[in-house]
Amino acid sequence: MKENAEGSRLEGVLRLLKENTSASISDIAEQFNVSQMTIRRDLQKLSEQGQVIRIPGGARIERWRGMERTFFERLENMSPAKHSIGKAAAALIRDGESVVLDSGTTTLYVARELRYRRNVVVVTFSLAVLEELASAEEIRLELTGGVYRASSHDLIGHGVAESLKSIYADHVLFGAAAVSFTRGVMVHDPDAQRELLQAGKQKVLLVDSSKIGIEATYRLCGIEDCDLILTDAMLPATDLARLRKFTQVQVAD
Repeated sequence: MKENAEGSRLEGVLRLLKENTSASISDIAEQFNVSQMTIRRDLQKLSEQGQVIRIPGGARIERWRGMERTFFERLENMSPAKHSIGKAAAALIRDGESVVLDSGTTTLYVARELRYRRNVVVVTFSLAVLEELASAEEIRLELTGGVYRASSHDLIGHGVAESLKSIYADHVLFGAAAVSFTRGVMVHDPDAQRELLQAGKQKVLLVDSSKIGIEATYRLCGIEDCDLILTDAMLPATDLARLRKFTQVQVAD
């Protein structure tokens, strides 16, 4: 009976990680109503089987059903939080200003809030942002060069980098896979456009609370390199206080 319960829980933990990419030990323990020590043992077993990757305080999974999760699958994860972050981010942009939008899922929520703004210039390498704003009459929409990548519905490569080097917008809004308190802002994407960070005056990181306090594969920049971090109200107060030691943080309603 005990082995059956353990097997069922392991399947549930793996399913949870597949749905959310990463999770903390405390969140998993609460979800399954067991001790954190039990979850540590579960994650160790899953790690030894090659099904998850251990990270400080939790675990993550690199692949979903044997392949990278698509842009549209990621879009549904933490959607209420992303909606509130997108609304708060759009409020930073005044009529007549310019903004560079990253290709992450959260920036699509920003684009939806910008549809009826006036005389705003939006530069992006996200095809999802392009489709969202293509019919917005008062938005001047500029698409970078680059090569299409289906999994993220965006453009990558030298063309994107060269386009971004010629831009200096009022705002740069970008996302990340993780924010580590020791390693900084991190991504899973080796093709992440670091030129993005030099393409505007105000650099604003848009990141939901599930991504804070974990690690990803590649370092994008330091937390202190962000002028502002926008996150959601589910972020624990202790993590919020730690972030504010690095830079300004706004919690979206």
